[in-house]
Amino acid sequence: MLKRNPAIYIPTLYFAEGLPYAIAMSLSTVYFKSLGASNVFIGLATIISLPWTLKFIWAPFVDFIGTKRVWLLVSQLVLALLMLALLTLALSSGASSSQTINISLGLFMLIALASATHDIAIDGYYLDVLKPQEQAFFVGVRNAAYKVAVLFVSGAMVYLAGIVEKQSTVANGWAAAFAALFLCLLFCYSFHFWYLPKYAEATRAKAPSVDLNADTLPKEDAALIALPQSAQEKLDPKKFLTVILSYFEQRSILAIVFYILTFRLGDALLLRQAQPFLMDPLSKGGMNISIQELGLIYGTVGVIFLLLGGIIGGWLLSRDGVKKWLWPTALFQNCAILIYWWLAVNRPSIPVVYVANAIEQFAYGLGVAAYTVFILSTVKSQYKAAHYAVATALMACGQLVPGMLSGYLYESMGYANFFLTSFLLSIPGMISIAFLPIEQPEKSLEQV
Repeated sequence: MLKRNPAIYIPTLYFAEGLPYAIAMSLSTVYFKSLGASNVFIGLATIISLPWTLKFIWAPFVDFIGTKRVWLLVSQLVLALLMLALLTLALSSGASSSQTINISLGLFMLIALASATHDIAIDGYYLDVLKPQEQAFFVGVRNAAYKVAVLFVSGAMVYLAGIVEKQSTVANGWAAAFAALFLCLLFCYSFHFWYLPKYAEATRAKAPSVDLNADTLPKEDAALIALPQSAQEKLDPKKFLTVILSYFEQRSILAIVFYILTFRLGDALLLRQAQPFLMDPLSKGGMNISIQELGLIYGTVGVIFLLLGGIIGGWLLSRDGVKKWLWPTALFQNCAILIYWWLAVNRPSIPVVYVANAIEQFAYGLGVAAYTVFILSTVKSQYKAAHYAVATALMACGQLVPGMLSGYLYESMGYANFFLTSFLLSIPGMISIAFLPIEQPEKSLEQV
């Protein structure tokens, strides 16, 4: 029997996890803007992220019905079929621009629903099949693979759409991108169906030869590998509410929830309007950058500096712990929002935009690395998939409302003041770091 190596299937799983998220949350923005949608509509289209906010509702069912391997495979197949539907819509000559926008909004929401379920299954599978030391070892790998997928979609696929658009039409440009993404997702499904180990097979795999255990890590990072190996626990549906509420039975939970909800508030506003700002003409205060150029900005230096930020962030956290770096990385990440304010005021040449995007992506990589480590430390061991779903649902909720309001804020104040306001709204989340239980995180719940 072929030996399944986690060094192969962990990166492919998290690449597959990043694809649909980037399709729904990043590529859709450029797609809508290219079809003539307003910034207000693009802001309201943040409703696409609702499944990530509500996924804790069905996360327990992933724990107790079937296996997480089956859940993730079915999700990947459904995602591939939804991309095929978007491809068909793009090639349809009978639909008007407004009809196409409305139908595609529904399809993107279905992609988000399947993607949120996919996330639950993959994150639970990760905790199920890997030993504690493997979980810690592959944290950086999974994050890097996920980021590569996000940048692949927002960079290479947007660039592909722009290239084909120049030679043909906007519709054909997006049809080419959707076709490529359909093939990618279909390949992911086929590969994982063949290669992905079942739980019993995976638990026999040898862990990477690293000396990593809870005693050698800083206290705040120990929770990353303190999860039990017995991951086949089954959840009684009657305990659903108890399981969800159990996440909130930890010390300083109010500070934790406030931090999760507010830390990325400024980021949420920026990310929803950054691409429309770059695409809008000079007469609307934008940078007048083409779809092709936008793909290059996000897909070249953007990729390099995002990964660099994540790698350096992971190294700093593993060396010194999240207590030392959570505040500095948060400050750097949120100050990077001011770069877009500067761009809106000065509107420099395109090479300067590349540099500005590189700095913003690097800061984002640093900040999210520390943010993720802290979020993982709040996940308790008894119901891992459900608790992680609660934490990430709170993260999504913290971005849903500001994202939906972002278009209205831009319309009322223009890009420059909008980006300055985004930075100011990030300050409460940074202040809340002082109240987080970072020094001695709880390792488990007393009661569930």
